[in-house]
Amino acid sequence: MSLWVIRILFLLLCVVGGYSVSQVQPSLIENGYYGVVIGFGLGGLLIAIDEMLKGFSLRAFSAATFGLMLGSVMAWMVDRSGLFEYAEEKPARWLIRLCLFVGFGYIGMVLAMRSNKEDFSLIIPYVRLAPQKKPDNLLVMDTSAVIDGRVADLVEANFLEGIIVIPRFVLKELQQIADSDDPIHRVRGRRGLETLSRIQRLQRNEVKIHEGDFAEEISVDAKLVRLAHGLGAKLFTNDFNLGKIAELQSVSYVNISQLASALKSVILPGEILSLRVVREGKDKGQGVGYLNDGTMVVVNQANTLVGQQIEVQVQSLLQTGAGVIVFANVKASVPS
Repeated sequence: MSLWVIRILFLLLCVVGGYSVSQVQPSLIENGYYGVVIGFGLGGLLIAIDEMLKGFSLRAFSAATFGLMLGSVMAWMVDRSGLFEYAEEKPARWLIRLCLFVGFGYIGMVLAMRSNKEDFSLIIPYVRLAPQKKPDNLLVMDTSAVIDGRVADLVEANFLEGIIVIPRFVLKELQQIADSDDPIHRVRGRRGLETLSRIQRLQRNEVKIHEGDFAEEISVDAKLVRLAHGLGAKLFTNDFNLGKIAELQSVSYVNISQLASALKSVILPGEILSLRVVREGKDKGQGVGYLNDGTMVVVNQANTLVGQQIEVQVQSLLQTGAGVIVFANVKASVPS
């Protein structure tokens, strides 16, 4: 429900309340018209204050309250010290006390809001204003990470610790992709839904569907970054640009493709590898095989060994935009 819908309902409630008071207590409000105006004015004033306090966090409110209490105590101590006993007239004494409480209260609020937790620990040495319970480790998944499927492998291998958070708008996007008329998109969407189902069946990590949404944000990427920032969560994605946007907004993220690339084994010339030749290469006499991480290996004089598991010795490596291509010679072959 939009915030303005709640505000309008509150305003209507104030108007009805003002009218009701005029009918029940005519001595307070003469007629229903005045009651409606007063209720509308009070509701409008509170909504205006709410709008002015936009961005005023709970921590700031707590600090301001603590500062006000501390300032009031200081004003009470000064008032009780006897410094202003010469002011025997009640109006003068009342004015002095008012100035003391307003002044010390304002100074206490300002100092408290400018302070941090370490400053509070100096005032209250044995109380640390920090949560005793360790916060949950939240992992927010975006659509590309779910479709990729390798998140389920990380969960199965116990590499991910924490609560996996799937936003409702990501589920909605996955469903739209799975229902697409494009067969490629349809397959990708269904694979994403199967990945989520697999993660839930593994029961290694708790999976929560987050109902939060940001109606003012149009793109899913912007919603993901705001949600991860608000929850203090880590964002998992395969989108390079989304990762950079998250980084600019101080949101921790993991790019699964970069993670997979970093975990690839380092291959050096002279190493012995075991692989299956799956097809012939482009050049005469070559055979092609793949390592477990998907690295392509071009083997010289292996065109007759297609379908066999063989051992090869690495000769050189070629870095390309798609990854590394390994060139090797046959060392020994073992018929499968």
